[in-house]
Amino acid sequence: MLTNDIFNSDVVANKSVLSVKDLNQIVKDLLTDAIGQIWLVGEISNFSRPASGHWYFTLKDEVAQVRCAMFRNSNSRVGFIPQNGQQVLVSATVTLYEARGDYQLVLDKMQPAGAGLLQQRFEQLKQKLNAEGIFDAIHKKPLPQSIRTVGIITSSTGAALHDICQILKRRDPSLRLIIYPTQVQGNEAASQIAHMIQIANLRQECDVLIVGRGGGSLEDLWAFNEEVVARAIFDSSLPIVSAVGHEVDFTIADFVADVRAATPSAAAELVSRNQSEQLKRIDVQEQHLAMAMDYYFVRCQKKLNSLIQQLQGQHPQTKLAKQLNLLLNFRHTLYATIQQYFTKQTNRYILLDKKLSQQSPQNKIIRYQQRIESDHQQIINAIQKKLTEINYRFAIQAAQLNSVSPLATLERGYSVTLNQQQTIIRQTEQVKIGETIITRLKEGTLFSQISKIILPQTK
Repeated sequence: MLTNDIFNSDVVANKSVLSVKDLNQIVKDLLTDAIGQIWLVGEISNFSRPASGHWYFTLKDEVAQVRCAMFRNSNSRVGFIPQNGQQVLVSATVTLYEARGDYQLVLDKMQPAGAGLLQQRFEQLKQKLNAEGIFDAIHKKPLPQSIRTVGIITSSTGAALHDICQILKRRDPSLRLIIYPTQVQGNEAASQIAHMIQIANLRQECDVLIVGRGGGSLEDLWAFNEEVVARAIFDSSLPIVSAVGHEVDFTIADFVADVRAATPSAAAELVSRNQSEQLKRIDVQEQHLAMAMDYYFVRCQKKLNSLIQQLQGQHPQTKLAKQLNLLLNFRHTLYATIQQYFTKQTNRYILLDKKLSQQSPQNKIIRYQQRIESDHQQIINAIQKKLTEINYRFAIQAAQLNSVSPLATLERGYSVTLNQQQTIIRQTEQVKIGETIITRLKEGTLFSQISKIILPQTK
């Protein structure tokens, strides 16, 4: 009895007593908020597939396991039936099954573990390009209002091309199609897709590009997750509609493209106009045009009636006569002006010719020629006078030189004696007995040898 009283008093004092349901709800919220969406790899065991269509199984590794559930709306997009012992990569939310208080994972994506590396590469490239701002809406180009030519970059043998062409033909037969064939799967696919985007931009022969392919696994769609394709789409000046796989498939190309279509067929509907809607719109525009033409004709009729009334009040012959008189006056004025101009120009020409004659350079040229001839004659006279003076002085100096020349002495019968050093002998001391001496006469030269020397007698 005492214990019950104490328990009752505690209950009264503490108003936050929880039920099991409340506790499980709190734990569930804590798990969901604290951990959220995760990716993990594990092995499937105890796989169950009841009539409800949901999947229940255990995901385990070497040392631990966790219960998992994947509901029908999510597992319908997986594309394969998991098997016990199969390694898978899953995207899941950590939560609590409140009815039993069991901690579990609720999966929304699943793929074979072999695709895990591709998924990791996908997330890394997505984060990188998103950080660069390539996915930003500011870079998205709107589709043209009037599309006449559509470029399609896809496999020439794929079902996607057939679906696109069929829908475009049905919705808008006037559209012109240009197909840029390329691989959409395999090692060379990404570079070929990027190359075709660049070619389409160089040619500028279409208004919009559809880039895509039909559905498939992550590996099949991987060419559209390559960075080279993303860069080519971003650099494109033509608007690009990405149409890769099914509605649940997302690729890097979808995030970069100007518009993302859920399927290739949806892309064809985006870029085309419904033929029946166009016909209805043409009918409406035709009605508007007819009404506008009726209104225009009414206005023209009113204007015509007004002009007829004005014409009846003013006979055209009178206006023609006035115009003719005005024309004759203008012609007379023009002729008079032209004649006056010619007279003025003629007088000006005569005046200028007279001034030119007065200032003709011919007289100056004659005077300059006379001056040049006079100066030329003076120069010749001065040169002749100078030559006469120089010749006279030369004759005097030659005579003087001749008078003292040794040749003149030789002419008078004298001779000149030289020693072997070609020095004139003036004294006996300059020679010695036996020495050869040279004697130059007026004509010829003598060579002699001294046999005797007679010295002069001193006084």
